[in-house]
Amino acid sequence: MNYVLACLTSVQSGAKEIIIKARGRAISKAVDVAEICRNRFMKDQLTLKKIEIGTQDIQSRDRGTFSVSTIEITLDFK
Repeated sequence: MNYVLACLTSVQSGAKEIIIKARGRAISKAVDVAEICRNRFMKDQLTLKKIEIGTQDIQSRDRGTFSVSTIEITLDFK
């Protein structure tokens, strides 16, 4: 709910768009935040502008190189 509140505060401060970024296990939380903002709190005011998905290669001393999924959700304020 804190992320939803941060998005709503940004819109109230005059932001024209909100970009929600996440990677790995946090992707589902980012999608939930976008949907809650869009459907519950600002039903006719926020629209989905763009969704970008990708993969980042991360190097770790313990595990070597591994891939992590990423998402970037852009919401546009009408």
